[in-house]
Amino acid sequence: MKAMVLAAGKGERMQPLTLTIPKPLVSAGGKSLIAHQLEKLARAGFTDLVINHAWLGEQVETALGNGEDFGVRIRWSPEGEPLETAGGIIHAMPLLTQEVYAPFASVNADIWTDFDFSRLKHVALDGLLAWLILVDNPDHHPAGDFVLDGNRVREATGNESRYTFSGIAVYHPNLFHDVAPGKQSVVPLLKAAMAQGRVGGEYHAGQWFDIGTPERLQQLDALLGGQS
Repeated sequence: MKAMVLAAGKGERMQPLTLTIPKPLVSAGGKSLIAHQLEKLARAGFTDLVINHAWLGEQVETALGNGEDFGVRIRWSPEGEPLETAGGIIHAMPLLTQEVYAPFASVNADIWTDFDFSRLKHVALDGLLAWLILVDNPDHHPAGDFVLDGNRVREATGNESRYTFSGIAVYHPNLFHDVAPGKQSVVPLLKAAMAQGRVGGEYHAGQWFDIGTPERLQQLDALLGGQS
């Protein structure tokens, strides 16, 4: 199974730090956010990676190269201007489906988690279009995103408890079939698939950080030992 690391975000809420450093290369615990992801993906057996980039993307390519230092092969999907989640995946689809038209993992570069990525390799979609990893709602997103109903993920129909989408998923290429290229979120595509009962998922009870602000970066750095 291939994996895509979504690394094209501009990180505007992280400014002024991200004025000169792309967000994926911001450091916590002595290494960049994206290096944490690559190490965990490699340990989980993901060796064929696609990484998109936009803002200051040449710095990301220079830092990671072809992935050899991490024990992986990286193929790059430059965007120029960020295309958001679905737009970035659609732009990279020729790389993701080059050898085989099959499900692939997707991980946001700007998160940190103790989730075991090897679990993604064992996801059997069996007619589903997506499998989402959900986590407890963080303080900055208390309302959450979706309801986990058994092993199906759906929108809330009332005052139901929701979980937050972690930015970790397995997608089938068919989720993006016939969707026009361009800047767009994956959320509308997921909601349409949910309405058909074709999105599954699971709950991760462990640690998860969405590194969207300098304060959250400091919290993660402190957790990891303050080595950055």
